[in-house]
Parts: sequence; C-alpha cells; structure tokens
Amino acid sequence: MQGNLVDQVLPGTAAAHDLSVITLFLQADIVVKVVMVLLILASFWSWAVIFDKIAKLGRLKREARRFEESFWSGGSLDDLYDRIGNRPGDPMAAVFAAAMREWRRSAAKGVSAAAAIRTSLQDRIERVMQVTIGREMERLERFMPFLATVGSTAPFVGLFGTVWGIVNSFQSIAAAKNTSLVVVAPGIAESLFATALGLVAAIPAVVAYNKFSTDFGRYANRLDSFGSEFAAILSRQLDEKP
Repeated sequence: MQGNLVDQVLPGTAAAHDLSVITLFLQADIVVKVVMVLLILASFWSWAVIFDKIAKLGRLKREARRFEESFWSGGSLDDLYDRIGNRPGDPMAAVFAAAMREWRRSAAKGVSAAAAIRTSLQDRIERVMQVTIGREMERLERFMPFLATVGSTAPFVGLFGTVWGIVNSFQSIAAAKNTSLVVVAPGIAESLFATALGLVAAIPAVVAYNKFSTDFGRYANRLDSFGSEFAAILSRQLDEKP
C-alpha cells in the first residue's frame, strides 16, 4: 500500500529508476548506442579469437610432441619425410619438410666435395627453415593485432561514449531545470555503462594478448631450436659424405 502511495505521489518514479542493461541501451543517445554496439561486437570477436587461439595452442603442443617423438625415435629421416609428404600437419613438421626438400634437391643434383658448395647448401637449408618458421608464425599470430587494438582502444572508445552521454545529460538537466536524482541518475548511468563496456572488452583482450604473445614466443623459440638441431644433423651427414 505504501508503494502505491509513492507511485501516486511521484508518477513515473519507478520507470525513472529502471536501470536495466536493455533500458540503458534503448534510452541512450544514438552516438552512445553506436559506441555500445561497437564495443559489444569487439568483445564478442575478441572472445572468438581467444577461444580459437586456446584450441590452436593446445593442438600445436600435441602435434609438436608427436612429431618430436617420431623425429628422435632413431628412424630414417627419409622415411619420416615420405610419411609427411608435401602436406605437413604442424609448423615443426613444415620446417622439417622444407629442409628435407632442399636437401633432396641438392642430393639429386649431386653435392660436390668442395667446401664452398657444401657451405652454400648449409646456408640454403638454414634460410629455408627460417623462412618457413617466419611464415608459420605469421599464420599462427593472425588476429593478434586485433586483440592488441581492442585492449588499447576500447577503454577510450567507452570513455568517448561516457563523455558524450554526460554532455547530453547536462543539456537535458538544463532544459528540464530539475537537478533531482530521478532526472540525473538515468543519464549518468547510460554514460557510465559505455565505460563499463569498454573495460569489459579491453581487459580480456589485454590479458589474452599478453598470454598468447608469451606462448607464441616460446613456440617460436622451440621451432628455432629444432631448426638449429636439424641443421647440425644435416651438416654432419654432409661432412660424412665422401
């Protein structure tokens, strides 16, 4: 009964205090709405990239472990290359396949005993592996700049929406000539909601970017180490040739 009396005395008070997310969005200015939509889309896309990278990193680690087991099992490298073929399933296998392809081309032409020619072959193999590593890492790190962009710009985009909304709120207050909380609260809440969306989009993107950058850096070092070890193996085999 008391609640009905308040509604009779202050009609529209209950509606004015409706600060749900949907209401804040629907009552916001068109510019603030655009900012909110952009931040929501950026957040959804960031999470899609995050889940994709998590799954990809897990798969890379499993495939690299299986390939290293096959590589260091003591079997023939030629047999391993024949199994992998021209379609390696992971970056480490791609590095191995690129080096073996160059090795076989030189073997088919016949490798001279001249030290200069052998050194040239070793240089070509190392360059081929480095190019392959760079290409594979570029493919793995796709959309990483997007996470960095969202993490660095989303708070400022949200702040822009907040400032724009607050300016509109002050204009409405001046037009209504009423500074009561019932009039001020909805406009301020709409403005701060844009900042909240900016933080919601930015924080996961920043955390994920830092985590994935570290993981991809470690994986790149793993590929470099494998390339160096494989180059040393091929160099020894080259030296053993008559």
